[in-house]
Amino acid sequence: MDPGDSNPETRQGIPLNRARSLGSSFRRSSFNSSCDQPPPTDHDAERESVSEAGDIGDRALYSNRFSDSERFSLSLDRALENGAIAPIPENAFVQSYGFRGRESATVNTPASLVPPQAEEIVSTLANCPIDHSEDTKQESKRKFSRLLEYVTCLVHLAVFGILGVLTRYGLQKLFGPENANVTNNETILYPDLPSNMVGSFLMGWWGVVFKGDISGISDYLAIGLTTGYLGSLTTFSGWNQKMLDLSVDGRWLFAILGFLIGLFLVAYSIIFGIETAKGFRWIMKRKNITCSWCLKVDSYERDLAAMVGFSLMLILLWSLSGSLLERDFSSEAAELWVGCLVGPVGVWARWFLARLNGRGVGRKGRWKWVPIGTLMANVLAACVMAALATVKKAVKTEKVETVASGVQLGLLGCLSTVSTFIAEFNAMRLSEQPWRAYAYAALTMAISFALGVLIYSIPVWTQGFNTKML
Repeated sequence: MDPGDSNPETRQGIPLNRARSLGSSFRRSSFNSSCDQPPPTDHDAERESVSEAGDIGDRALYSNRFSDSERFSLSLDRALENGAIAPIPENAFVQSYGFRGRESATVNTPASLVPPQAEEIVSTLANCPIDHSEDTKQESKRKFSRLLEYVTCLVHLAVFGILGVLTRYGLQKLFGPENANVTNNETILYPDLPSNMVGSFLMGWWGVVFKGDISGISDYLAIGLTTGYLGSLTTFSGWNQKMLDLSVDGRWLFAILGFLIGLFLVAYSIIFGIETAKGFRWIMKRKNITCSWCLKVDSYERDLAAMVGFSLMLILLWSLSGSLLERDFSSEAAELWVGCLVGPVGVWARWFLARLNGRGVGRKGRWKWVPIGTLMANVLAACVMAALATVKKAVKTEKVETVASGVQLGLLGCLSTVSTFIAEFNAMRLSEQPWRAYAYAALTMAISFALGVLIYSIPVWTQGFNTKML
């Protein structure tokens, strides 16, 4: 028996966040007064789906997906969440969780101008009762103002972002030359490879298979774990910079292999994570284990308590980092405390950029399959990382070294991400056009590396910052 067959997401046919996107497409096509726009097609839905597989930023917040004019959307979301909607055909789109639904359904409806996906949903809704008590419960959450909602989410992101920085730093030391001696700066096994692999593996668990379960406990917890913790545990800018260091020393083959092997390892890490998580879910179902014992943050009071609790945690982490930095600024760990202080800024910036995913480029929304927000975050972080590396080569003082290294570790390490990047890559790889996955990866790496050569490598070569040339 395939453990994936018992996956609720597979049985349901479409995941919750993809369903909401589909519902949005339905509303746009059915209720938009602009009739000159062609209705969205299956191909459009897939393109939007794969680019939103990793993160959609603040568009995931409740206040941004519910309004008085979207009562139907809320009922549709709840019906989808409860499994009331018949599965969508497999070729309609790829699940944003990164794997396809295995089931398909045929719904007999009269011909109409409504797009196929919307027609199927309307037909099934007509025959499926909708629990409006859930709508009432969801509407009550509107008492939690949009400002408080944003503050709560930012606090969660900050706390989990700092925890991600701490974990990444610990894995660097654990697998580095000081201990296991698996990774170093001189080979293709760059220092951040273990954290990128671990984060990609966990993305398969928390960001794919069990994301719906975590969201059922708390939407903020789901965002904090995936965007905050896993996004900060993994770093694309650190990966790109180590390949630049190899190229500067004349090890071009190592740099190319570092990108190729690194991509292979993180890609299979998320696959391994998804498969093991699906197996674990299957075991849970066989043993009749549920998460009913978990305390759900589903009311105004609990949301407020969570915000206060995480705010206190953030103040504690920042205070501790600041005091440790002030006490021993010259220690090797000083860069870690600088990173913890500035890391949340990188997480916040990446989260806001993620709202661009699935929107496409320009007014016509071209290239919707490209996650523009993630691409911008990774390229921007890689460029600033290269600039700071150039500054460290040019200005060799202890203070500059500590601050620049701390910003690289914290702010830029959190601004860039591999976990989200590889979740998007995996969704594209499983889509009807898998070439997009490799095009997206090549685009991200080529732009980041080329700009890094201009910002870092050329100044090092021309100015001769005591770099050993082979």
